[in-house]
Amino acid sequence: MFFWFAGLSFFAVLVVFSSPALDFRLVMAGAVLPEVETLIGGPWLLHTLSAACVLLAFVMLATQKQRLRRRQWLGLPIGLFMHLVLDGTWANAEVFWWPFLGFSNILGSAQGIDFSRSVPVLVAMEIVGLATLVFLVRRLDLAGEGRQTFLSTGQVLRSKLEN
Repeated sequence: MFFWFAGLSFFAVLVVFSSPALDFRLVMAGAVLPEVETLIGGPWLLHTLSAACVLLAFVMLATQKQRLRRRQWLGLPIGLFMHLVLDGTWANAEVFWWPFLGFSNILGSAQGIDFSRSVPVLVAMEIVGLATLVFLVRRLDLAGEGRQTFLSTGQVLRSKLEN
């Protein structure tokens, strides 16, 4: 699953934060990053609340007194949090709360959304994600005027948010 996480995380963060200065490329990257674990038998560490919180703490500590850099890099942990929501990982307490429910849990033994849904449902979810991305590209003019800004900074044009 790629478009589901990329599209819906971009849309949700844009609506909730309404900040054109956030790097939405990193939001989408953070939302898609845990899917790497799925390819190697996950969900594992990146599907836990602990990993998202540690990444957030790292970004906050590494960017002290660097407000613009912090604003950019906050997209990565925000994307990781979005993945937890969109994947439904929060419904599996042993994975989501690891290691707080014990270290004996084997993280890779639980199934994530990619394995717990039927193929037609997964295809429908990907179509929804792709449709969301198409909507955002059109709405934010990411194929025209806002394209270069988005590709170079990950930001959207403020004028496109105000319409």
